[in-house]
Amino acid sequence: MVDVRLVDGRDSSNAARINGEGEINVVVHTHPPKDEEDSALPFRQYFTDDGHAYVSGGSNAKDMRVVGTLAAPLEFWIAADQEKDIYVQSTSVVISDATATLSQFGAIAALTNGCELHWLSAELGDIVIADELTSNFEFVRLSGGFPAFGNGNNAFRANNVAGSSEAFMPYIDFQEVLGMPWGFRLRAGTNDRLVWRIRDDVSAVDRFDALAYGIRF
Repeated sequence: MVDVRLVDGRDSSNAARINGEGEINVVVHTHPPKDEEDSALPFRQYFTDDGHAYVSGGSNAKDMRVVGTLAAPLEFWIAADQEKDIYVQSTSVVISDATATLSQFGAIAALTNGCELHWLSAELGDIVIADELTSNFEFVRLSGGFPAFGNGNNAFRANNVAGSSEAFMPYIDFQEVLGMPWGFRLRAGTNDRLVWRIRDDVSAVDRFDALAYGIRF
């Protein structure tokens, strides 16, 4: 029998351990494995109509209250960075309208075509994460019912978000909902993007926008 060990080249006393059922111990890092010299940077950005960070008074828009159609959907997205990978780990959506209920979109009738969430990867193609998001409830369902607050007619609904209008604010954690520890990777220097696609007229609601959260590494 040959005694073989997996050791750290910088410290031979630091060896990998094999447990009783043949499994090897590993450490789950809070960020994707990278060179130790690199540091993860926080990432927070609105989905916009050009994919880049929203600047007040600038030429791009974060307001998703637009008139899309099935034939000509409108998109709001997060673009890949030129220098570092972006890992979008969650998104926060706000749909606000006076007297909104779960069965509606805002306070207008449930949409016909709905909204979609896509991950466009130059390597993997166009992957549909969610489609037929036609109502406030479908957005809440995509979030796994988080955050859960209120009850009865006020379930999942916050008051006075856009002026005096109520809002549904689903927070979609991609690790929790989809089992993706790092979320969606937008590879540096590529055309990768994460996209909300609007396929109906949603211009009548009081507020509709989405934020992305993650790390830039």
